[in-house]
Amino acid sequence: MGLMATGLAGVAVVMRGCWHRKMSWPVRAQGYAYQVCLTCGAKRLFDEEAFRGFGPYSYDLQHLIAVERAKRMKHRHETHPSPERTAS
Repeated sequence: MGLMATGLAGVAVVMRGCWHRKMSWPVRAQGYAYQVCLTCGAKRLFDEEAFRGFGPYSYDLQHLIAVERAKRMKHRHETHPSPERTAS
């Protein structure tokens, strides 16, 4: 009976998608903290100061890190534009 219930739960996750309700404790790698969904294995970046997950879910941690770095670079560029040089 237990095996049947486990199998049905797995089918439900595949059919409706995972809601990522059971997340692991934060783990650090490559200078970033992230959590892993204990049901499906999807990863999400984690803000250690606010102690909460943020951003999209993905199975590829490298993709999540690349997206976050791009956001940081864009934000840095928008808040600190490079000084314009005058033609001399």
